[in-house]
Amino acid sequence: MSDTSIRRDVLANGVRFVTERMPHVRSVSIGVWLGRGSRHEPTAHAGIAHFVEHMLFKGTAHRSAEGIAQEVDSIGGQLDAFTSKEYAGYYMKVLDEHLPIAVDLLADLVSHPTFDAADIEKEQKVVLEEIKMVEDTPDDLVHELFAEGFWPNHPLGRPILGLPSTVAAFDPSQLREYFTSTYVAPYLSVVAVGNFEHDVLKAMLETAFADVPRSGTPVTLVAPVVAQHTLVRRKDLEQSHVCIGMAALPQSHADRYASYALNTLLGGSMSSRLFQNVREKRGLAYAVFSGLSAYQDTGALSIYAGCGNDAVSELIDVVVAELRQLRDEPVADAELRRAKDHLKGSLMLNLESTSSRMSHLARQEIYRDRTDTLDQMLAAIERVSVDDIQRLSQQFFAPGALGVTVLGNVNGLQVTREQLCV
Repeated sequence: MSDTSIRRDVLANGVRFVTERMPHVRSVSIGVWLGRGSRHEPTAHAGIAHFVEHMLFKGTAHRSAEGIAQEVDSIGGQLDAFTSKEYAGYYMKVLDEHLPIAVDLLADLVSHPTFDAADIEKEQKVVLEEIKMVEDTPDDLVHELFAEGFWPNHPLGRPILGLPSTVAAFDPSQLREYFTSTYVAPYLSVVAVGNFEHDVLKAMLETAFADVPRSGTPVTLVAPVVAQHTLVRRKDLEQSHVCIGMAALPQSHADRYASYALNTLLGGSMSSRLFQNVREKRGLAYAVFSGLSAYQDTGALSIYAGCGNDAVSELIDVVVAELRQLRDEPVADAELRRAKDHLKGSLMLNLESTSSRMSHLARQEIYRDRTDTLDQMLAAIERVSVDDIQRLSQQFFAPGALGVTVLGNVNGLQVTREQLCV
């Protein structure tokens, strides 16, 4: 990923535009990225960001839902979308010769949705089923319950899908009002990677995105306050699902690469401490891993494991002991070397496809308003030291820092604050 292949630009109406040319491929991945997600929506309309994403595929002023599907299939393209807590994405992967079709289709989706009342009623049923599906997917549900307790009474603690009561109440005027205030130039970026010419694509975008408004409604962000909660929820399951978490770093923090390395050696790889000590040596869990969630103004490091209902207490004790050791004892040079090489290898492998490069560039545009090259990222990983790991461990794994959620058939399980004290 060289500096010369990545270009940042702005369309006449203010929509940002980032490209990376890869002339050796025959495809293009292009996406429209919205720097707004579920944390930016009104509490009374929880789930509206995700619901609007669904509705954009239900038809525009120029295309029906069936017409959209047929147009994508007729060129062998891939079209998808998602909503997260701080952004949303609509993206296509097509052969380079079909780029004009992809541009026109994506621009139409984010510029001219119809929000037909009959379609809204049908999609409400779909999303309500999606919410029920989370309730029946315990490894997803335990993370939602954890977030709700970790960031109480804050949008980051709410489910992206919303609540059954709010979703069932959406009407065309609410959706239209949200759309017109949110899908505007200051919050939109177009990111494209593949075989095309920047200036040719820019000319297409200027025409296709001409109807995007230049301004919308600003949103004031309030940082969440962390609560070190303990929640045990009984659910009739064959296995218990455990989520242990603590505050971590926001997206653009200077120590973010050190936190990536810390997460990797804690539970982000097969040679990590949690995988080896929880699964391989003790056989307490089939699935055990750690992960980072990073937002504009906050973050969390969470540990997940699925274990037998009678093994929850032992599992928590083992995890807390691993955190304590990471905090109190410097990691070996060889262990850090392995974590850094794993990170670097994963990064390079992930950036081999046009779609993953597009997503990577889009996140940088949304969060940092700049583009780091691959060489800069590899150098930042390489600079991480043993001292950096211990310093962050002491920050993350401080006394009283842990929250825990347990979901399973655990009659009478008690998780005490003393048990969670590192």
